[in-house]
Amino acid sequence: MYYSKTEMSQEQSDNLRDRLYEHRRRRGTCKIFIGMAPGVGKTYRMLEEAQSLKEEGTDVVIGYLETHGREETAEKAIGLEAVPRQEIIWSDRSLTEMDTDAIIARQPKLVLVDELAHTNVPGSRREKRYQDIEAILDAGIDVYSTVNIQHLESLNDLVYRISGVVVRERIPDRILDEADEVVVVDVTPETLEERLIDGKIYAPEKIDRALQNFFSRRNLIALRELALREIADNVEENLEAILTPGDRKTCSIHERVLVCVSTYANSIQLLRRGARICNFMNGKLYALFVESPDRFLSKKESLHIETCERLCREFGGEFLRVKSDNLLDGIINTARAYRITQIVVGETHRSRWELLLKGGSILQKLVRSLPHIDLHVIATDRNGK
Repeated sequence: MYYSKTEMSQEQSDNLRDRLYEHRRRRGTCKIFIGMAPGVGKTYRMLEEAQSLKEEGTDVVIGYLETHGREETAEKAIGLEAVPRQEIIWSDRSLTEMDTDAIIARQPKLVLVDELAHTNVPGSRREKRYQDIEAILDAGIDVYSTVNIQHLESLNDLVYRISGVVVRERIPDRILDEADEVVVVDVTPETLEERLIDGKIYAPEKIDRALQNFFSRRNLIALRELALREIADNVEENLEAILTPGDRKTCSIHERVLVCVSTYANSIQLLRRGARICNFMNGKLYALFVESPDRFLSKKESLHIETCERLCREFGGEFLRVKSDNLLDGIINTARAYRITQIVVGETHRSRWELLLKGGSILQKLVRSLPHIDLHVIATDRNGK
């Protein structure tokens, strides 16, 4: 049961204030169930876990649930308390939204909030549902929520290239990054197609169109890979955040290729080779130019580095310029900071006597300093031939 301001006695108000103060000592935890597309079973999985927690004695309520007419999902919600939605009048129509204030007043241990990327009806207190969830978390209440991978802001352009669909409702990437737990609800494209054909996702009149468009096999395969890769990156970043300096040898989940460019013309060849390595390994490309603070580049050299930067971006990579009076330190520090797994460099142009006097080549020093990173030495001359 929850109370409105007009129905609440002084004693109830005092009790609620005390409970709110207790909850606000900590922020609620957030668990997100993410999938590649509608129909993979995110809401069902969320309800399944909520039912188990309820059986263990956890105070669980439904803040917002959207079953889309799926009987199995609706049945899974039976027995869970639902906080009534609030009514909002917009354009002479009566619409409903999640009642965030009522949920906070109810003070459950856990609230279930479906469709994280939803945009609220105009006139609502907050524009987006994820903002409502943040208010609930600030009140010390734990939240379970659901979202599809295509709703991430940074993936919007990529999803459009994959599916041809412009996703209007999006969430900032930080929402996923800040979540305490992210669960991938995964099924094969074949299983999802079967669910669609069996009428478990959309109404019969929408099935053929869905199969020809968003739910085509090609799209589903690409979106599934996108979801799995995004969560793998999320897991790796979380791992990186808790590692101590002595743990840096922990391997990366994805390949990250660093191409070391210089004012030599062979840098163009190195970039092309690095891009091919990235494509083969489905990795991320970086190009690094370590610039000495005591040396000014000539106009020709500056144009060459700009060409390298443009080419790197054409390959979908990220160009890094680092100022350092020590080339080796610049490469090593960058490799560690960006969790690089492969480094591409050109062969040295120094003579054997120079190497002996300098204590070995930069390649040998990289091998010793970065033993867990693979090194690719590309044979070229100074003209890049």
